[in-house]
Amino acid sequence: MDPNIATAKTLSTEFYLSRDYYEASKEKIFSKTWQLVGDREQIKENGWVTPVNMLEHMINEPLILSRDQNGEVHCLSNVCTHRGNLMVEQPCKLNDIRCKYHGRRFQLDGKFMSMPEFKEVENFPTEDDNLSALPLYTWGQWLFTSLNPLEPASAFLDFMMKRVGWMDFDKFHFRPDLSKDYLVTSSWALYCENYLEGFHIPFVHAGLNAAIDYSNYTIELSKYSSLQLGIAKEGELTFDLPKGSPDYGKNVAGYYFWVFPNLMFNFYPWGLSVNIVSPMDVDKCKVSFRSYVYDESKLRQGAGSNLHKVEMEDEDIVQNVQKGIRSRFYKHGRYSVKQEKGTHHFHCLISEFMNAQ
Repeated sequence: MDPNIATAKTLSTEFYLSRDYYEASKEKIFSKTWQLVGDREQIKENGWVTPVNMLEHMINEPLILSRDQNGEVHCLSNVCTHRGNLMVEQPCKLNDIRCKYHGRRFQLDGKFMSMPEFKEVENFPTEDDNLSALPLYTWGQWLFTSLNPLEPASAFLDFMMKRVGWMDFDKFHFRPDLSKDYLVTSSWALYCENYLEGFHIPFVHAGLNAAIDYSNYTIELSKYSSLQLGIAKEGELTFDLPKGSPDYGKNVAGYYFWVFPNLMFNFYPWGLSVNIVSPMDVDKCKVSFRSYVYDESKLRQGAGSNLHKVEMEDEDIVQNVQKGIRSRFYKHGRYSVKQEKGTHHFHCLISEFMNAQ
């Protein structure tokens, strides 16, 4: 990728169409970055364990979120170190983790406890008999982990954390009734790059365009993340920003944060919509909307008033792009220097990760 957006061309269409690139991205991109795997509400009491599956249709790594009796939170492998059995099948409260296959037991921090019929086994137990523990990073209510992190989670999240750190995240409550999964027939990367520019808003999102001032729409870049700042039109709902906010004095309608490679955090005056883009195949992805409400009275107002409608409009576009890039007449495009900084940044990161040794 050309780092100069003014002379750069977009990624080759092969990245969105080739199974070889798709398979390579599992280790080169997704295993080295941080994924959102849950929130504290899933393990809010000591002794609680919850099974999760990291990127089920791509990485497909079975994990456990646990809170031990001392209140410490852990992210562990959900695979027994004896014969590979999956152990925790549903959220539950336990004193310890016991494999139902042969009875091997583990503490809630993953340490091996006991195993029947193993008295004669030499050099046992060892560290290999503990459940593998993954790094766990907590921000507000949200829990992140990585299989093989290239850098600490802070390198990916600090930009967002500092910008909206004034919010009281303890008052954000998960609302399953406002949350939904969408199956999209497009590459995960096409979906992300559509999100990363506001260029299409006047053409695709009439309702959203009526709420925000497109002429003052701005894009800010960080190393592994970016922010699109939506400014409200006169009379539209805005944040009540404290003086300590970097955006104090602005009529902010929405903060649209993206974290490489596939996480989106959309803050509105009513709360937060987290969007997780999970690859399912070369040309398929699942987009999970997870809503956390802060102020119920502001729901269905302003830029975040109708997320489902905006999603349907985006899906229509990216699914058509997926069909279009199969054309023998299209290989690359060019960037708007003003409006597509986020997409160019995304493409540069993909190139950097995919070309790394």
